[in-house]
Amino acid sequence: MFRFFENLIDPFAPFDETTPPKTLWAYLKTQYGPFRKWMAVMALSGIVVALIETGLIFYSGRIIDLLSANTSDTLFANHGRELLLAGIFIVTLRPLFIMLQHLFLEQMLAGNMQEQVRWRAHKHLLGQSASFFQNDFAGRLTNRVMQLGAAVEDATYMVFEGIWYALTYVISAALILSSVDPLLALPLLAWVALYVLYVRYIAVRVAVASEKWSGARSMVTARVVDAYTNIETVKLFADAGTEESYVLSAMKRLRLRFQRFLRLMTELSFGLNVVNGVLILGMMTPAIWLWSRGTVTVGEVAAASALTIRLNGMSGWIMWVTVRLFEHAGVIREGLQSVSVPHEVTDAPGAPKLQVTDARIEFKDISHHYGKGKGGLDHISLTVEPGQKVGLVGRSGAGKSSLVNLLLRFHDPESGRVLIDGQDIRDVTQVSLRREIGMVSQDNSLLHRSIRGNILYGRSDATEDQMIEAAKQAEAHEFIQTLADPKGRTGYNAHVGERGVKLSGGQRQRITIARVILKDAPILVLDEATSALDSEVEAAIQQTLFGLMQGKTVIAIAHRLSTIAQMDRIVVMDKGRVIEDGSHADLLARGGVYAGLWDRQSGGFLGDDEETGKEPALGLDVPADSA
Repeated sequence: MFRFFENLIDPFAPFDETTPPKTLWAYLKTQYGPFRKWMAVMALSGIVVALIETGLIFYSGRIIDLLSANTSDTLFANHGRELLLAGIFIVTLRPLFIMLQHLFLEQMLAGNMQEQVRWRAHKHLLGQSASFFQNDFAGRLTNRVMQLGAAVEDATYMVFEGIWYALTYVISAALILSSVDPLLALPLLAWVALYVLYVRYIAVRVAVASEKWSGARSMVTARVVDAYTNIETVKLFADAGTEESYVLSAMKRLRLRFQRFLRLMTELSFGLNVVNGVLILGMMTPAIWLWSRGTVTVGEVAAASALTIRLNGMSGWIMWVTVRLFEHAGVIREGLQSVSVPHEVTDAPGAPKLQVTDARIEFKDISHHYGKGKGGLDHISLTVEPGQKVGLVGRSGAGKSSLVNLLLRFHDPESGRVLIDGQDIRDVTQVSLRREIGMVSQDNSLLHRSIRGNILYGRSDATEDQMIEAAKQAEAHEFIQTLADPKGRTGYNAHVGERGVKLSGGQRQRITIARVILKDAPILVLDEATSALDSEVEAAIQQTLFGLMQGKTVIAIAHRLSTIAQMDRIVVMDKGRVIEDGSHADLLARGGVYAGLWDRQSGGFLGDDEETGKEPALGLDVPADSA
């Protein structure tokens, strides 16, 4: 039975993957779509349960009148069947209706809504560009996704369990009291009006305070996660005091926001008791007066008293529910600041998959300044022929990584086009584009999963033998065999820690190289692929990489020129432009910038002498006769 109601909704079903609306109600409507056909059923069940509850209170007044009008001998003789049927209803039908309501509310709604909201929000964020994540805290984004799901689910639950139930209860109570005497219903209606005005006054202020509180909570999470993620840097620079102050300031702001929220709660409690006092006095005074005139019975006064006491208890709960609704509204609005941001890079409608035949790459008059009007790339035209191996050289900021990022479509160029086999990469799907490109970057962080999971990320359908062979080619198999994590998992099953922190830089790099070897894409991008390796391992990996390059179109970025001297072409970049292009031998013979860099080698890396204004110095760990 439970499973039936749990499976009425699939929270992970395909959905219209457009940018979520920025406004609260428009966003909620997109989330309610799969639930809409069941909401009428939940509303109906709420009405039935509220009517049953008010009916029981009214019937308790009738029992008092029956007791007053009968003796113990005549009560069951005259009304025994009625009392028996009432008892059967109370122990059978009433629990069944309440059970049905909770099956919809808990198993169908609460069990699915939260995860649907989180899944859709997470899926939308995964489609954001790399710069989106670079401009925000991972902790804050995570907090917003998690809070958003809980807020939408709890708010919806409360509307049906609290507000809808209470509204039905008050209406049915007013109708029952009117049937006894219209004068009894007037105080109730007056109290409802006063109650609604007071709740609205408080709730609007709560929504504002809640949004600020939620924002402060997200910031604390962001700063704490940032410290934990970069704990090695925090400890390396021995500046825990600065880090503590950075987080402490956010926590103090959170405390201030929370205190302001709690002030509203205290104010709410006081005002609620005043309003409830008005209800009790307003209801009981006319009831007693009508009894004294013989207009109503003792049982009816008792029923009115029970309804009043019940409403007195419910009012606090309803107020709390309403305040929580406005609190959730603030949380949702705060979450939408991240979730409702349109994707910077999107697939064209109906975009086909990229079809790679020769892997020819063309950059046609590319300019990209990151919206600043300067810097980045400036009118670059460059063609990499099929199977050609091109090295990119230039000081930091020359535009090498920007060029690669445009090829991977992490950004779209502000002008110009990037073509692969004649296909503009903006006209094909991003997934198909990146499947055809293997990349080893200098940022060799890994996923917090097993070694196996990290390598198979390159090709999930690879066999165990194929995975191990890729690890062997990357000179990783031997050290993988020695790994063990704190939970006793060993070898390829050992987990590497967040961003792979349990491994050395060289070990992480070899895992990422194994992943790219397994992917076996026709286009290969190397961004300082061996920068984290020692000389002995680097020599072995270089041979592996040269083997991996065979038959592929390759773009390699390097500061160490020895790693690209054997490339077919070397492209020298400076200030976003191509200033030299040719083979290693041609560029040396030309005696230009590249030749000067080669001659002034010192340590194997490009430098940037800003103080003297000279060309960047460069040194290579290469034999003297390699030039």
